[in-house]
Amino acid sequence: MKVNTDGVLLGAAMTIMPQDRRMLDVGTGTGTIALMAAQRIFADCHVADAPRNDVMNDSVDTTRIDAIDIDEPSATEAAMNFKESPWADNLHAYNLPLDQFAAIHSEKYDLIFSNPPYFEDSLTAPDERKSTARHTSDGLSYRDIFEFAKERLTEEGRAAFVLPADQEAALCRYGRMCGLHLFRILRVRTVPRKAPSRIIAEFSRSRTESVDDAVLTIQNEGQYTQEYLSLTKDFYLFA
Repeated sequence: MKVNTDGVLLGAAMTIMPQDRRMLDVGTGTGTIALMAAQRIFADCHVADAPRNDVMNDSVDTTRIDAIDIDEPSATEAAMNFKESPWADNLHAYNLPLDQFAAIHSEKYDLIFSNPPYFEDSLTAPDERKSTARHTSDGLSYRDIFEFAKERLTEEGRAAFVLPADQEAALCRYGRMCGLHLFRILRVRTVPRKAPSRIIAEFSRSRTESVDDAVLTIQNEGQYTQEYLSLTKDFYLFA
């Protein structure tokens, strides 16, 4: 599975709090989003000879990011990427569907994030692996993740998704059914003249009076925008 812009956007834009210690990446693919989360958490902890305060030491020692995928080659590749990263001790890959993972792991999470399959009504791809990764009818959907999250998020925990913009209403409605409420949404459009095609939506148990609602444009006149480069500069070599 290739690294895609959706995953990069979620990894760069989702909210990570200093106190977050347990995280779960559902449908990890090659492990990109989990790796980005680790990089953001440990950005100041792995600089050679940098002074380490107690907060940094605690973060290094106690942070754990679990990553699951039903596709065995993807889970294997994620595990390899984790092993080769500076955060190998904090990242753990599992070749399991969400329901089986839930049956054998009882932990609660501060953050659950996912770039889930989202083509519900279109024709499936001829490649079986790509079809499973793209189509909710083949397994995972945001509904499954919400059902898991309502039981396994900590009291202050959050769930973050990247999905097509036209799924916003259904996503928010199902989240509310599970006791999770939208608190932040980033609407992503490819160019200024087009409507947003993707959303990064974040949910928590707490109701908020106003939702943090913003728009991100990726390109303008054939060039990446400064806002996109600023968001992704720590992850792209060209930024």
